[in-house]
Amino acid sequence: MNPDNIGEILQKGLHVTLGATATLVEAIQDPAKQSERFSEINGDWNRLAEDLAIKGQTTEDEARTFVDGVMAQMPNPFTPGGTPGTATVDTVARPTTDPGMQAELEDLTQQLAVLRQEIENLRNNPDA
Repeated sequence: MNPDNIGEILQKGLHVTLGATATLVEAIQDPAKQSERFSEINGDWNRLAEDLAIKGQTTEDEARTFVDGVMAQMPNPFTPGGTPGTATVDTVARPTTDPGMQAELEDLTQQLAVLRQEIENLRNNPDA
């Protein structure tokens, strides 16, 4: 089996599936019209598969056009302002603390160091 044929078979299978899904949605929306359409086919499975493949191809093209249109309207999230080219990323973490908070943190760290030293002295000299 030729790899090109496998790709074509898979693509046709996708189109038939998309067409069947679109037809199912249409059948739910208008059962009488779809019932009439299926009675016209009258058991010709090759014709049904071809019709579904055509409908699937059309659905795929419409979906692709829709997604391309939506993507064209969106700014590029990876560059500033949506323009390609000059994006830079800063990966260095920098603290953003309030200076008063920084002084309080240093004071608490100093108190903790004093407490640790006192605990160490008590461990080493239990009689004191």
